[in-house]
Amino acid sequence: MNDKINVATYRNRAYRKKKVLTAFLKKLAKKNIPQLSKFTKAAEAEAWKQIDCQKCGNCCMTMTPTWKKSEVKKLAARLGMTYTEFYDKWLYTEESTGDIMNASTPCQFFDVANGLCTVYELRPHDCATFPHLYRKDFKDQIEVYTANLHRCPATLVAIEQLQKIVESK
Repeated sequence: MNDKINVATYRNRAYRKKKVLTAFLKKLAKKNIPQLSKFTKAAEAEAWKQIDCQKCGNCCMTMTPTWKKSEVKKLAARLGMTYTEFYDKWLYTEESTGDIMNASTPCQFFDVANGLCTVYELRPHDCATFPHLYRKDFKDQIEVYTANLHRCPATLVAIEQLQKIVESK
């Protein structure tokens, strides 16, 4: 994939801006902004204009999704495996949360050479909705967004856009 996003450029920008953006997000979590949902939606829309997930894949390379049992069953069946075979081959359960996670990164279904998910139609909901920006519990996810600033160019751009929107109001 020759038109891949230069993740290092965004990562460096995120590290340069992390202190400012983290402070903004923490302050945002304490404020009552009636239009926060509207602002977040606009910021996310702007991020998707700038970032094409399918030209990045950094989340697939460096993070692991949370799987629902139903998602594991569905994909296992598609691959001609039992739930247990699929689980034993690729997954584990996080002790502290009980979440089902990939045992390693990059994701076993990420085609590194082409930068694409090989099970895109059956990928976990966690993947399909990443980076989870437009949520009702946005304020409760501040730590997640802060942690993802350097991992996900779309998160970085969306939070930068959100800061511009909120500070202009």
